[in-house]
Amino acid sequence: MSDQRIETSRIVDASPAEIFAVLRDPRGHVAIDSSGMLMSAEGEPVSAAGDTFVVHMDRESLGDRPMGRYDVTVHIASYVPDREISWTIVGVMRPPVGHVYGYRLEPVGEADGGGTRVVSWCDWSDIHPQYRDSGLFPVISAASLKATLGILARTVQTS
Repeated sequence: MSDQRIETSRIVDASPAEIFAVLRDPRGHVAIDSSGMLMSAEGEPVSAAGDTFVVHMDRESLGDRPMGRYDVTVHIASYVPDREISWTIVGVMRPPVGHVYGYRLEPVGEADGGGTRVVSWCDWSDIHPQYRDSGLFPVISAASLKATLGILARTVQTS
């Protein structure tokens, strides 16, 4: 980790394919969100870098900025089936901020208990210079990323 990136991980008792199915689905993002900001989503499950979907947001759950309800377009930046997915967000702020969220999936061998190590991260090293000293980042804490991984683990184990 650096002062411009946070990441956390957890071993989830599910295959990379089961986990990736949640991560590529816009409704999956809403279902596992621990921040309370993601209200709903529109769009089909993504299948390639460059795909997009819309998420309806409500920043009030964080209690940090009075942005109310707004929409963002999620732009898939990297897409490697069952291994990696990342995205950037275009929302109400102009120019777009440029921070990136993502997940990396690493199969865990049976000798080590099996399952998948899921790494969740947020990187703001390439944000637009206008936002560099804004104090906006990180929007989500490492603890929130970790909580989302807990919800993800429960989601794939009950589906």
